Amino acid sequence: MSSSDTVLVVLTGGVMRITLNRPDKLNAFNDEMHMALRSAFAKAQDDPAVRCVLLTGAGRAFCAGQDLGDRDPRKSTPDLSHTLETFYNPTVRLIRSMEKPVICAVNGVAAGAGANFAFACDIVLAAKSARFIQAFCKLGLVPDAGGSWHLTRLLGEARAKALALTGEPVGAEQAANWGLIWKALDDETLMDEAEKLAAHFASGPTKGYGLTKKAIHAAATNSLDAQLDLERDYQGTAGATHDYAEGVAAFLDKRKPEFQGR
Repeated sequence: MSSSDTVLVVLTGGVMRITLNRPDKLNAFNDEMHMALRSAFAKAQDDPAVRCVLLTGAGRAFCAGQDLGDRDPRKSTPDLSHTLETFYNPTVRLIRSMEKPVICAVNGVAAGAGANFAFACDIVLAAKSARFIQAFCKLGLVPDAGGSWHLTRLLGEARAKALALTGEPVGAEQAANWGLIWKALDDETLMDEAEKLAAHFASGPTKGYGLTKKAIHAAATNSLDAQLDLERDYQGTAGATHDYAEGVAAFLDKRKPEFQGR
């Protein structure tokens, strides 16, 4: 699969591995990198050969957020609302709406929007040396790229406010203990574990995964009655898939299922 200089994309065994690739800038976002990342996620959503996405960073950082050199107010006043609407928000929406598992392997520091892109993913694994930093307060800005939304829902108002207002770094193990991410792993095992998990999802019932994600997302705002109705409808859809039929047959035949993602 073709790759750009700023975002490397490789599809193997149903897993699309997307690597942020500006290591000399701690993988900070410039406009080119934004568009390459969005293109990769759009491809992942539309291509039936992709059954799981694994997002990570090259070098010693995951992502340091926005490249501030591209938004220097000493040159001209930047329109940051335009930056968010044009570059960040469409990609966050793509990640959240992806009807396939999205794993994030945070290999180093994740700051600002870099941290918040990670939180938009379904399952976040982080190296124990990694740190998550809401750096916006140090620049007089507000958390963006979904940061205020994810922090509040994952941590509650008290911790969300404290992290957003102080910019205090959170280590990977603390993030896992708080439920901000799924697991903190030894640095040397991070990518092996992430790739094993991605391979597991790539051989699983993709349609069922997508419906499960949508149901959990809806639960944040649904009443119990509304959620019961949604589960009824989604289960009806899932029960008509090839993978449900294969899963039941494999269970009854006492063999490993061979899911096709449909």
